[in-house]
Amino acid sequence: MSPSTHSAAAHSTARDLSRCLVELRNIKKAFGGVHAVDDVSLNLYPGEVVAVLGHNGAGKSTLMKMLAGAYPIDSGEVLISGSKVQVRTPADAQGLGIESIYQTLALADNLDAVANLFLGRELLTTWRTLDDHRMDADARKVFHRLNKNFTNIRTPVRRLSGGQRQVVAISRAIYFNARILIMDEPTAALGPEETAMVGDLVRQLKAEGVGIFLISHDMHDVFALSDRLAVMKNGRLVGTYRTQDVTEDEVLGMIILGKQPSGKTQAERLTQ
Repeated sequence: MSPSTHSAAAHSTARDLSRCLVELRNIKKAFGGVHAVDDVSLNLYPGEVVAVLGHNGAGKSTLMKMLAGAYPIDSGEVLISGSKVQVRTPADAQGLGIESIYQTLALADNLDAVANLFLGRELLTTWRTLDDHRMDADARKVFHRLNKNFTNIRTPVRRLSGGQRQVVAISRAIYFNARILIMDEPTAALGPEETAMVGDLVRQLKAEGVGIFLISHDMHDVFALSDRLAVMKNGRLVGTYRTQDVTEDEVLGMIILGKQPSGKTQAERLTQ
């Protein structure tokens, strides 16, 4: 599927809440005798942001790394658009439309934005040489789609701002047809203006039908961007709620004490 075809397909599925994009069923992962993820079930719908919260060591990053193919799953099932799949490697995940943007962004600082966009997945001509012209043209289109003011695409990314680096990382995901995006602390170390820009990018991806798992310690991000939130503690899922149905204090109570808020109904799916 070409990027333009993907874009049209994404628009056609935006806010399609009749089908589940990701289903994680009874996922378990242990390191030695430590149950890092213990019987966790979680789902995600197109055009939805689900914040995955918890202290360091709660299991949230381990859960997401299993979906991304970075860790093998000990037991449980992963379903993508209703079909059971095996995610054994990051290449498996990418083939299923799952892309990850980690806090470190995994960018090559000495290379420019175009080279980073295609790093490891360079486009080739029919003569098996690098298709620099097409990569440059395609890169400009996808960068412009996310940020019309991003023009210094031939500058080494180490000289770009934090927000521009996020544009490169997110562009890499959506160019390669991501339907499911895992974002780990996307606004960490960004200033207010760049944080707002990343928020705009997230909302734009939502409108195009991309489903996003958001790992964040920033409660402002969580309440501004997520539709639902899932809190983990000691490897287990405390609960999943619509973000608008809970307060920040109730969320902190789940994170710190593992205590579900009284009188609040859990939400297993997004509703309009």
